[in-house]
Amino acid sequence: MLKVLPVAILAGGLASRLRPLTERTPKSLLTVAGRPFIFHQLELLRGQGVERVVLCLAHLGEQIRAAVDGALAPGLSVSYSFDGPQLLGTGGALRAALPLLGEEFFVLNGDSYLPCSLHRVQAAYHAARHPALLTVMRNDNRWDRSNVLFSGGRLLAYDKRAPQPEMMHIDFGLSVLARSVFDAHTRAPILDLADILHDLSLRGELAAFEVAERFYEIGSVQGLKETEDFLSHRVSGA
Repeated sequence: MLKVLPVAILAGGLASRLRPLTERTPKSLLTVAGRPFIFHQLELLRGQGVERVVLCLAHLGEQIRAAVDGALAPGLSVSYSFDGPQLLGTGGALRAALPLLGEEFFVLNGDSYLPCSLHRVQAAYHAARHPALLTVMRNDNRWDRSNVLFSGGRLLAYDKRAPQPEMMHIDFGLSVLARSVFDAHTRAPILDLADILHDLSLRGELAAFEVAERFYEIGSVQGLKETEDFLSHRVSGA
């Protein structure tokens, strides 16, 4: 069976949309369906054969490390990369974590629960022969503003900052990157992953894989409620 690539989880954000819940508790440790959200993520990854995870941390990150270190399941190795005194942005956090990640790796949003097949996504990435792949879902502006133009199995445009009306898909919260995508981004101290992916899309170097499952997220109050409902039913087997 295909060995699953390492997974970087971006869990360093300030989570300002969830305040006051996140004033003293990092978003990853918010209780969802009876346990800290990060453990739902790690359990899902481990169930798909992931052996190595790197948590990119900043805001209240020591709380996350302490919680995860105290409850690791056998077979899963977790390392930590901290931004330091300055928030580096999602791209900057990944760049700092490169020594822990290797040549190719998944990137997962720290507030996302994504019931999709990592094996299929990884296979699509290697088949595409591009330095990066973005998972996308048909959205039609249902859960958030669509930001991907995807047609005929190809990603034609990705723009999170300035979505266009013809865009009907949305980024799913999971990507696969080669270390080389950071070669052109060595100077700016703060770097956004969305900008890196946008630049790659303009050069025709960003592949895409369409998933049918919807995503769940805890980045908003509504998203938190929907994820709580979903995971509560999943845990109970209902």
